[in-house]
Formats: sequence, C-alpha cells, structure tokens
Amino acid sequence: MATDRYDIVIFGASGFTGQFVVEEVARIADEERGLTWAIAGRAMGKMQKVLEQASKKTGKELDSIPVLIADTTSESSMVEMCKQAKVILNCVGPYRFHGEMMVKAAIEGGASHLDISGEPQFLENMQLKYHNRAKESGVYIIGACGFDSIPAEMGVVFVNKQFTGEVNSVESYLEIMAGPEGLALNTGTLESAVHGVAHVGEIKTLRRSLFPERLPPSKHKLLKRGPVFTSEVVGKYCVDFLGSDKSVVYRSQRYKHDVRKQRPIQFIPYLVRNGIASVIGTIFFGLMFFIMCSFRLGQNLLMKYPSFFTAGFFKKGGPTKSQIEDGSFKMTFVAKGWSKKLEDPLADPEEKPDTVLTAKIAGPEIGYVTTPICMVQAALVVLKEADKLPQE
Repeated sequence: MATDRYDIVIFGASGFTGQFVVEEVARIADEERGLTWAIAGRAMGKMQKVLEQASKKTGKELDSIPVLIADTTSESSMVEMCKQAKVILNCVGPYRFHGEMMVKAAIEGGASHLDISGEPQFLENMQLKYHNRAKESGVYIIGACGFDSIPAEMGVVFVNKQFTGEVNSVESYLEIMAGPEGLALNTGTLESAVHGVAHVGEIKTLRRSLFPERLPPSKHKLLKRGPVFTSEVVGKYCVDFLGSDKSVVYRSQRYKHDVRKQRPIQFIPYLVRNGIASVIGTIFFGLMFFIMCSFRLGQNLLMKYPSFFTAGFFKKGGPTKSQIEDGSFKMTFVAKGWSKKLEDPLADPEEKPDTVLTAKIAGPEIGYVTTPICMVQAALVVLKEADKLPQE
C-alpha cells in the first residue's frame, strides 16, 4: 500500500452522523501523532461548513484538512478517493443502497473499509460476496463499527477473557437512558430499518449461502426467553433486541469455530424496558412497524412522517444537543460455562455449565457519541495493530 495515502478518509462527512465522526477524528488527531486525515463527499461547500462547525466545537484548527470530492453515482470518483486512503470511514447509508459500491471501490483502490451499518442483510451479503476479494487485495472490510455492534462484540470478548474456564453462552441486557427531552435518532436510521424489515424474508437464503453447514448442536443450548419477561439480572422487564448484535456476534463465533477450531459461544441479546407501559409501547410500535413495512404505502408513510409514527423517536434533523448530551447506555453480560478449560476446544461436555460471570459496561449516547468513538477507535486498530488482525 502506498505510504503517501491519508491514514483516514471520512466519506459522507456532511451527513448527520458523518459530522460527529469528523468531530471525533479532530479530537483524537493530536493524540495520534502523525495521523493524517481528510473528508470526502459530494458538495465542497457542505463539507467546508462541517469542518468549520467541527473546529468551533473542538477548538481545533481544521483549515488545512483536505476535502475530496466523491459521489456514489460515480464509481471512478470513489475508486480515486480510495486510492488516497489507508482506511475509509463510510458514513453514507442506508448501506443497502449505497454500501456495496463503496466496498467494491475500497477493494479496487486498496483501502480498508469500515462502516457503521446495523443492517444484517447488507453485512452478511458483503461477507459472502467480498471476503475473498478483500483478502486477495490485503484490505479489511469491517462492518458494524458503531454502537451496532462493537459494545456487544467487545462485551462477549471481555467476558470470555475474564472467564476462568470455558464459556458456553452469553446473554446481554441493553438499557438505553435519556434525559428530560427523551430519546431521538435521525431518520437515516429509520430508513435503514424500514428496508431491512421489508426484505427480512431474504436473509434466510443469504445465510444458507454464507454458512451452508450448520454448527454442531450443543447439548446445552441457550434457550430464548419469552417475548416479555422479568430478568433476575437487571430486575426489569425485557424484550428481544432486534438490532444487528446477534448477527454480528454469531458470525464472529462462526469464524472461531470454522477457522480457529474453537468452541463457539451462544449469544442472545435483550432490550431492557422501564415498566409495563414501556413494554406495551414497545410491543405496539413493533407490531405497527412490522405491519407497515410489509407494504409499499406503509413504508412510504413511515419515511414521510417519521416523527408522527414513532412518537418523536425518529425525526428529521435528529436529536437536539441536550438529547445527545443527556443520553447514555448500560449493557449487562451474563456468561455461563464450565469452571475448567476443556482439553478439546471443540468438545461439548455432558456436564451442565456450573459457573456464571456477570460484567457491565456503560457509555454515552448511542448514536452520535458512542458510535463515532467506536468507529474511529476501530480505524486506529486497523492502522496501528494490523499485525494482530486475522489473516485468514
């Protein structure tokens, strides 16, 4: 790879999430001595404005940060951008529509590609179609590098490292907190969710192609809990968490099993709800959302009137400054397994798991604070610790 490339190029810097990624890179650039970076997108004026705003918020001088012009409608412009980067931070969604061309351009241009997609179908499709090509080109295509799904992935890694014996299963419990103004996300996230649910039936076929052989059945299967239950761990009502965490963690565990010949960890994520009213609201919204996503008119209504149909949770223009500053999250991980390491790493013991380990992590607002932090730190790992990354 050419040494005169920028370490990081942020593509989609003028988008709602992209601007927060720009701010995060600006904050850490001085700490990472010698880090070179640029921003990229369609409109020069918008990107210059993003740099001006980031400069005001961070107190950093950003006048000298290069601006590259690239557009998803021009494959050549994206390849040219990728030829100038070691790592592309792709903030342009929905990835279902804009992501694949960027992945192809990154491979052709010799740049590693990181995204913040929470779209399982896109993530799994990219692995199926481009894993071998990326490997041949010597680059990494790494999806879900935001709140979806680094906290979940790292939580599983952490409890596995802390566990004295062998982990059989992990359950996670996510609690999202808000201040007086409540929670809000930008409508780009909603659009990705709408199209993901509308095409959910396609994912089974995709997974059969990605993993033709099933994992061996475990004698100690982690059973999914009821649709609503009270957790003895967090002491609150819980429901299924329908984000990308399960898909992302599963594929990492498949890698452990298929390539490294290690025992895969079973994983199920849950979402914590505060009180019965919150549970009822979650179920009602979930049913309405799935029904509306099943036909074109419903999809269009959701995207045209997001605030109305989601009670203000998704809104054009995204959350207010106060909503971002007051937001936070907690995740509790419960690992169960055996107190002693297995002699055969792929063995499935007859004995029931006899050890439990609980770990908790906490962080700031999920969409526009935690996500940029995760994405930028993931990029630094690719840049600085490539020798520790998988080569298979």
